[in-house]
Amino acid sequence: MRFTRFSAAIFITAALLAGCAAEGSSDNSSDTINETTNVTDTSAEATTIQDDKADTDTISENLPVLSIETVDQSPDVMDFVYLPVSEHVSEAIASWTPGYDMPPAPYYEDCSVTLTSPDGSLLIPPSEAKVKVRGNWTTNYPKKPLRIKFSEKQEIPGLNEGNSFKNWVLLAEYKDGSMLRNKAALYAAREILGADGYYAADSDLVQVVINGEYMGLYLLTEMQQTAKGRVDINEPERDYTGTDIGYFLEYDGYFLNEDELHRFPLDLADNAPLTPYDGKGGSGITVQCLPESDYDDKNAAGITIKSDIYSQEQHDFIADRINNTYRIMYEAAYNHKAYVFGEDQRSISETSEITPRQAVENVVDVKSLVDMYIISELTCDADIYWSSFYMDIDMSAEGSGKLRFEAPWDFDSAMGNRDRCIDGQGFYASNIIPSADSNEYYSANPWLMVLAYEDWYQNMIRETWTKAADNGVFDRTCQLISDDSTALEEDFRRNYSKWNNLIDRSGFEEELSEPAKLCFSEKAAADQLLQWLQSRIDFLDSQWHK
Repeated sequence: MRFTRFSAAIFITAALLAGCAAEGSSDNSSDTINETTNVTDTSAEATTIQDDKADTDTISENLPVLSIETVDQSPDVMDFVYLPVSEHVSEAIASWTPGYDMPPAPYYEDCSVTLTSPDGSLLIPPSEAKVKVRGNWTTNYPKKPLRIKFSEKQEIPGLNEGNSFKNWVLLAEYKDGSMLRNKAALYAAREILGADGYYAADSDLVQVVINGEYMGLYLLTEMQQTAKGRVDINEPERDYTGTDIGYFLEYDGYFLNEDELHRFPLDLADNAPLTPYDGKGGSGITVQCLPESDYDDKNAAGITIKSDIYSQEQHDFIADRINNTYRIMYEAAYNHKAYVFGEDQRSISETSEITPRQAVENVVDVKSLVDMYIISELTCDADIYWSSFYMDIDMSAEGSGKLRFEAPWDFDSAMGNRDRCIDGQGFYASNIIPSADSNEYYSANPWLMVLAYEDWYQNMIRETWTKAADNGVFDRTCQLISDDSTALEEDFRRNYSKWNNLIDRSGFEEELSEPAKLCFSEKAAADQLLQWLQSRIDFLDSQWHK
């Protein structure tokens, strides 16, 4: 049973879609009221929210309550959830902010965690856990995402088919006015990837209370980690140094913040140029994903090793394996050559015994790449060239030895919240992408771009999209947004009474698209999301539906 009321209907009413379209074309003047989306002027909405402050201590009966009680009851104990900022983020801010008062880095507090259903029954009895702030830039916001690490594996009823894990995550959804982007994207991903046997996190909304203080709504979801039922690859015994293990990896612009054993640079076939997939044959443009010189504004993304490794040999092996897997993909797509790994599974050589396509399929789980590409294209995530893009490979005797793409993550800047693919039209995920921080340069996600012009790969995309569309995946995703926005209206209002970040957007307003800036209620934000998503679905359906 899901936490929230989720309709089985798979249609979107014409009236709702018309309402979303109306907001997309609404007048930009601040004194205009859009009757369809309830977008009102800032001052009026701010007054309403301030009047509702007294309700923030009221817990609704719509959603479960996740209660966190710290063992330490000292007066300043709540600092652990309000003050910390990830160290590399605070260091970056300090570099351009004179007199910046460095906050503490995230740290664990010993806690007892309880989950109570809307009817008052216990879903999780009081359980020992450690809780801390987690994330990257989102740790700089007042409402911070949290990690829960239970002492014993714990089931969250309704999530991941009841599988038990120690680690769970609470996403704050601070800069997403709808608070539904991650939930909707993860739902669609779980439907598409799950149908092919790959992993995507499950999630649902909960009310969070810490030491009796109402903290608003959070998205309770899964931690990206290796585990049976999550990223299911071989986990080595502690201190095992052999290379025949599973490796969980992130394509990551923050990789240099990791210790040297858990990071490595990419060479991307010597930074070979890629042709953007823009529906126009690339328009005569090529892009290189790594900096071309020391004076290039572009930041290099590399690989963070997310799973446990214990030796330099493991590190060097997986670095060679991943770099040469990409080279095999590039040589097949751009030079029509087939390469294979040698006996060491690290070095490669050219062969005429197989086709270039076979060379790719020998080392890449292409179906997983297709699934991940569809989710990335559907959502138009601003960070897709930079971080939160996961892959794994299992080199154990039980593993396939193929690079697999799964565990999609981090969509609060996606689906029209940031100024990317804002009309829902055009190709994005295998195209050039403006940098998320400054728009001063363009880059790309090489893993999504390198095979884009292969006819056999495009045929797989069309087949997978058609199957998902015909099975109602995208209709249900849209319906989820509509249902939650309607059923949880009061819960969203309480959340924004607590944080006021629909009005005070000073920490992230520059990140928002113009349509997102016009939304001063959750309903307006959800309608804007829904209108954008339907436009996106319509475009992709026109390109891919067989």
